[in-house]
Parts: sequence; C-alpha cells; structure tokens
Amino acid sequence: MSRLNKRTSLLLMLFALLAGLLVACGPDSLAPAGSSTTVTGGGITVIGQGEAFGTPDQANIQIGVETFAETVSAATSQNETSVNAILAALAAQGIAKEDIQTSNYSLWAEQIYGDKGPEGIAGYRVTNQVNVTVRNIDKVGDVIAAATEAGANNVGGVYFSVADPAGLEAEARAAAIADAQARAASLASLSGVELGQVISVSEVIGVQPMISYDRVESAAGMGGAPSIEPGQLSYTMQVQLTYAIK
Repeated sequence: MSRLNKRTSLLLMLFALLAGLLVACGPDSLAPAGSSTTVTGGGITVIGQGEAFGTPDQANIQIGVETFAETVSAATSQNETSVNAILAALAAQGIAKEDIQTSNYSLWAEQIYGDKGPEGIAGYRVTNQVNVTVRNIDKVGDVIAAATEAGANNVGGVYFSVADPAGLEAEARAAAIADAQARAASLASLSGVELGQVISVSEVIGVQPMISYDRVESAAGMGGAPSIEPGQLSYTMQVQLTYAIK
C-alpha cells in the first residue's frame, strides 16, 4: 500500500472513531463542568406608571445676607447683626427655631488687582444663609418680605412640597398597578396567551420633584410681600409586574 493510501486510511479511521464518541456521549456530555441549564415556562413583564396630584402644604426658602467691610471683624459683626435681625423677624412670623437651619457660611478676602496682579486686599465679604421651612403655605410671601426688610439681601429660591406625601404616593401606586395590569392584559391578548398569577412585583423608587422658584433679589423697600403661587405637585410612581403564562 502506498504512503498516500495509508495516510488516507488513518484519517478515515480517526473520523469514524470521533463520530462514534459523539453519538455515545450525546450533547449533554459536551457541556462545561459545573454549568446548568434552567428552563422556565416564560412570562410577561410590564412596567406601569401612575400619577397623583396634590396641593403643597409647606415651603422651603433659602434666605441669606451678605456683608462687606474693610476688616474681618467689621464684616462679621455687620453680618451677625443682620442675621440676628432676620431671625427675630422670622420668629415674629411664627417660624419655629427648629425650622431654621444654617446651610452656608463663608468669609473671604477680596483682592485688589492691578496690571501686575494682586496689589492688596480691598476688604472682606461674609455670607450667611439659612434654610427656612414655612409650614403655613399662606405665609410664604409675608416671610420673605419680613426677612428682606430685616436685612436679607438674597433669597436663593422657594421650594414647595407636601409634608406627608404617603397618601399621594399610595394613590399614584394604585394607578401604576392598574396601568401595569391593563398593559399585561393587552400584551396577552395580542400574543394569544392567557395570563397566570403574578409571580413578581417591584416598585421603582425615585425622587419626587418639587415646584421651585428661582432666585429672588432683595425685597427691601419693595412695598409689600411678593406674590407666590404654590400651584400643584405631581407624584409619579412606577411598578414592575411579571405574570406567568397559563
């Protein structure tokens, strides 16, 4: 037998042996060690969204005072005098001490710049800002007016919220469940299948938005409280449901 025929015969024998091994072992024996396969009956997963509206019943206001003087002691003293006057005005408006919290305090030197760079210090600027919670929504404008008349020269913003949003969240959640159920029923009908029991429920947690108003400049001498409208807040909830298929 020629060398070529011997090589061909050897290759044919090897292919035959390999084919026999594949048939004997089957496809399961070829899976990597430690692997597993899970077979499920399938399901339908949907996300429903619900919304509820409510009227704000409280507001947060950023109220601050900024002072400037040639020395640190003068700048801090002037600022402290203004802050004490503002706090007294807030107390007169019925704001509890627990509803006033310092949110920012800073002091820095302002440089004098010339053609060759810094030439000295012009003075010192002090900023003190407090976060005020107003629990009587009808007094927001009066609180701003009282604070600015007492010396506040900037208001960082007005943010409305609901003190206890649990009721609105529950309403929005119920609407989200109903929306998810309707979506699942529609998908099942379109797919020609029948829904089984709910096998998974999860809620998508997110931060609820608040209505906000931009910076309000000093209202000293403005001749009355500013007009502030709280409007409505929207609470949105999302839920994810997974249904089995019968």
